Amino acid sequence: MGNSQEPQDFNTSVMPSSLTPVHVAKAADGLNLYDTASHQVSHFVPLKPGEVGIYVCGATVQSSPHIGHIRAAVAFDIVRRWFLKLGYKVTFVRNVTDIDDKILDKAAAAGQRWWARAYYYEREFTEAYNTLGVLPPTVEPRATGHMPDMIDLIQRILDNGHGYVVTDADGKPTGNVYFDVASWPHYGELTHQKQTAEVDEAAAVADRMGPSVDATGDDKYNPVDPADASPDKHDPRDFALWKAPKDTDPEDARWSTPFGVGRPGWHIECSAMSHRYLGDGFDIHGGGLDLRFPHHENEMAQTRAAGYPSAARWMHSAWVTAKGEKMSKSLGTGLSVPSVLAENSAWVVRYALGSVQYRSMLEWSDQALVEAQAAYDRVSNFIERAGVALGGQPSREEVTGISADALPADFVAAMNDDVNVSGATAAIFTAIRSGNTLLSQLADRADSEAVQAEVRETLLAVRAMLDTLGLDPLAEPWVSAGAAGGASDGTTETPEHAALEALITEQLNARAEARKARDFAKADQIRDTLAEAGITIEDGLQGSTWSLK
Repeated sequence: MGNSQEPQDFNTSVMPSSLTPVHVAKAADGLNLYDTASHQVSHFVPLKPGEVGIYVCGATVQSSPHIGHIRAAVAFDIVRRWFLKLGYKVTFVRNVTDIDDKILDKAAAAGQRWWARAYYYEREFTEAYNTLGVLPPTVEPRATGHMPDMIDLIQRILDNGHGYVVTDADGKPTGNVYFDVASWPHYGELTHQKQTAEVDEAAAVADRMGPSVDATGDDKYNPVDPADASPDKHDPRDFALWKAPKDTDPEDARWSTPFGVGRPGWHIECSAMSHRYLGDGFDIHGGGLDLRFPHHENEMAQTRAAGYPSAARWMHSAWVTAKGEKMSKSLGTGLSVPSVLAENSAWVVRYALGSVQYRSMLEWSDQALVEAQAAYDRVSNFIERAGVALGGQPSREEVTGISADALPADFVAAMNDDVNVSGATAAIFTAIRSGNTLLSQLADRADSEAVQAEVRETLLAVRAMLDTLGLDPLAEPWVSAGAAGGASDGTTETPEHAALEALITEQLNARAEARKARDFAKADQIRDTLAEAGITIEDGLQGSTWSLK
């Protein structure tokens, strides 16, 4: 993986879906997405018809993942799923930064091998992604596997006159190589640092709250890279492409290059790996808002300075806030994923993380989790009741086979509006309300077969919409992990539901006896007690049914 040759057939080797024909839905014509560089929402047109290439900055695997990290993964998982539902063939690349100052320093402090620490936490991130239903990337390259690619890219930048090698008193290369910002007049175009009358509130918020979630230094251009505080820089804005090793760096964290022994700067890896797997130009570069500057600004500059097109569109997910402040380790508010999952189901956590549009700040609180649990109760109750009424559930193949063109119009409109998840979720609950109304009518209607057909159509639409958000309770990983917490396929009840059913049925029988004896006060008391517990009673010709509010 570390050589600079392209795989013989990348698509067919790692993308089985590439063997199937592409049928892009008509709904794709209405897709509009925000672009950080243009500060505008605009119509999305892929560089290659029927295909979408996406690169998302992944984790620096220095320590355990927290909710702030995983929010970005869930946000771009939803973006990716919408492209798939629209019928596009998606190549999704998410990197792993497994060589970094923080990894080296923390490993040394803990008496660990740096690569062992990196791999340990890489597996923690992978476990978190899998547990929360984030689809695995098409390819997940590690920085350490692509040193030749980075060296080649740096050499191109030097050859094009946009970088410089620092030499010692004898004229020998020291291992420090910097990007020459002054030589690149386009620097600042991503984050609009040039004079402009335009105002981007998201960018303004990012500037006020700091350039990086893990900032450790005062250099705003490279806040986590000590090499960029070097007096050897020609300009304060210049940033490291390659860095000479620190005295404390282990021997196996150094690579030989034409410009000296060292290791890569923070930014060069993403330019090298995005080009390696997505070629000359690709559709979308994504990442957290805290990476907008300096990481992505520098990445855009060095990629273009090397002679390659940059991403056609840049998308940034906003961060998680706690009481209005950005969640980060430095604030002491970095909730680890394992600790959150210990108290909440994975479905609930994913719902909470993906409950607002990716560009909106997400306020993390106990109330957000309570609301997510309530959403799950409504979703699972409808799916289970509909399955029981129909005698079974639509198959997963039928659910996933629903095209975007067959989904409810309000859901499609919301997702096409810059992936407006809040609007899409509202469309799901509108459909659930309609489905519950149909279920309550089922026993009263003479044309019960027609109503059953409507119930099935609604159930299929609800599950297909949920699946687009990665939330179909009858899909993996929710089923195998038991994270669905109550939704069943309609043929086998969960123990929790069976116990609840027995208790409520006993109350409904007592209520029926009271009504038969014309003791309406007792009947009303039973109904009101159930209502206080969050249970709605529907009376029909064939008896009473219940549902969770």
